[in-house]
Amino acid sequence: MNIHELNALPLDEASEALLGCCGTPWWAQQMAHARPFASAAELHDTADAVFEVMDDGHWLQAFAAHPRLGDLESLRMKFVGNDRWSAREQAGITDADEDLLRNLAEANVRYEQRFGHIFILCATGVTAGDMLAALTRRMRNDPQREAQVAGAEQRKITHLRLDKLLGVDA
Repeated sequence: MNIHELNALPLDEASEALLGCCGTPWWAQQMAHARPFASAAELHDTADAVFEVMDDGHWLQAFAAHPRLGDLESLRMKFVGNDRWSAREQAGITDADEDLLRNLAEANVRYEQRFGHIFILCATGVTAGDMLAALTRRMRNDPQREAQVAGAEQRKITHLRLDKLLGVDA
């Protein structure tokens, strides 16, 4: 789809398409209502503006729409609109050995216990070892700092998915 096709969609269909880019209905609805977009750049700028006013509950909802990094079973599950991109985004885990995947899964559990949400990382082009290293490093963050880092990673993922929605191979 291109920007003109996105602009032409009925409100509910536009919201549904955008939900696949960021898994919180509130964000998708705000974006759908903000149309028409003059360009992909304006779409991205609007996404950032909506992120700026998004509350904690919506951030957590967006995080929860992702499968756990490195969890192959989680990748097989269907997540609201995200299933079409999540597996490809996490392609760096496909060659990981069982020990590394187990370590990543265990670290994910510790992270969730500490911060109350799944570990979010823009995983495009990242290996399982890199994911584990980032997770381990971020465990040292205080909760407020980690919320900022996780939000920045969510933004990166969303921007990549907006490009994919528009057929831009990012």
